[in-house]
Amino acid sequence: MASSSFIYTKRRIKNIVALTLSVLATLIGLIFLAWILWETLRQGVSAIKPQLFTKITAYGEDGGLANAMVGSFMIDLIGILIATPIGVLAGTWLAEYANGTKLGESIRFLNDILLSAPSIVLGLFVYTIIVLPSTSLTHGSTTFSGWAGGVALALIALPVIVRTSDEMLRLVPSTLREASLSLGIPQWKLTTQILIRAARSGIITGVLLALARISGETAPLLFTAFGNNYMTFNPSDKMSSLPQMIYQYANDPGEGLHAIAWAGAFVLTMFVLLLSLASRLVLSRSKVSHD
Repeated sequence: MASSSFIYTKRRIKNIVALTLSVLATLIGLIFLAWILWETLRQGVSAIKPQLFTKITAYGEDGGLANAMVGSFMIDLIGILIATPIGVLAGTWLAEYANGTKLGESIRFLNDILLSAPSIVLGLFVYTIIVLPSTSLTHGSTTFSGWAGGVALALIALPVIVRTSDEMLRLVPSTLREASLSLGIPQWKLTTQILIRAARSGIITGVLLALARISGETAPLLFTAFGNNYMTFNPSDKMSSLPQMIYQYANDPGEGLHAIAWAGAFVLTMFVLLLSLASRLVLSRSKVSHD
C-alpha cells in the first residue's frame, strides 16, 4: 500500500514538473512574439500612414511600399501556383502509390533535405538556371524578373506542400480505402474523389503554411527578382518585394527609411500571423465537422 502511494506521489510530482515546464515554454514563446510585434509597431508607428499603402518607394522617405506589396503578392502567387499542384500530386503519389517502397522512402528523404536547404542556395540555383541563361540571350543585359523570383519561392514552398499532403493522406483511415475498393471503385477515382476530399483541410493548411513560409524570404529574391522602385504588374520585369525593401531600407542611414522598414516588417509579420491563424482555423473546422 505504501509502495503504490509512493509511486503515485512520484508520478504526480513528475506530472506537475512537466506541466510547469510546458507552461513556462509556452509563456516564453508568447512573450517573444508579443515583444516582436510591439517592437515592430513601436519603431514603425510613425510610418504607418495611408501613404505606406498608396505611394511607391521611388519617393524615398516621402514614399511608401505600394509597389513592394504588389510585387510580393504577385511573386508569392506565382510561387504558390507553381508549387501547389506539383506538391499535392507528389504527396499523393508518395502516400498512395509509393508508400512502403524504397523509392518512396528515398524521395521522402530527399524532400526533407530540400525542406531544410538554405533559401539563399535555392535562390542561387534559380539565378544559375534562369537568370544567367536569359542574360546571355539578351547580350549582357541582366534579366532579373518576377518569374524567376516565383520559381525560387516555389522551390521553397514545394517540400512543405509535399510533406503535408503525404502526411495528411496517410492519416486517412485504411478502412476507407478498403471499403471503397471492395465496392469496385477504381484507384484513381478513390484517390481523387474520396481520399483527397477527406484530407482536403490538411492539404489546404499545408499550402497556407507554405505561403507563410515564402512570404518573408529575402535572399532568393535578391538573386532573381532583384527589386524595382517603381510600380510594375509585369512579372517579366524586375519586381520589388516587401522583404527586399525592408532589407534595403534597414541598411540605409536615413531614419525615415528605417521607420518605413519597421512599418513594412510589422505589416509582413501581421500577414504571416494571419495566415497561421487561418491554417489553424481550417484545421479546427475540419475536426469539428469530423466529430
